Amino acid sequence: QVQLVESGGGLVQAGGSLRLSCAASGRTFGSYAMAWFRQAPGKEREFVAVISRSGGITGYSDSVKGRFTISRDNAKNTVYLQMNSLKPEDTAVYYCASRTVQFVELTYSVRDYEYWGQGTQVTVSS
Repeated sequence: QVQLVESGGGLVQAGGSLRLSCAASGRTFGSYAMAWFRQAPGKEREFVAVISRSGGITGYSDSVKGRFTISRDNAKNTVYLQMNSLKPEDTAVYYCASRTVQFVELTYSVRDYEYWGQGTQVTVSS
């Protein structure tokens, strides 16, 4: 079992930056694909970014492409989300999630992910 703990959320003005971190327990972090999702009030949880086990392949939603960067440090059991040029519509609770890779390295659906963190709030003021 994997335990995930997010940190780094907060309040920032539009145009600003934040860096989220997600620390994972266990000795098999490098065997999991990792992703970030977000959920705004009254909306469904949506995909933000995903990274392969080695960190060599990444994917992003169209709404964050070019502004957000996902990365991971397998030696530290940590995945990051660097968020630049933040917009008020980025306001949400951000969750990291992990999944055991079987056939497809990157997936974008909530239902594909096995373990979730508790979330960290990101608020972008206009």
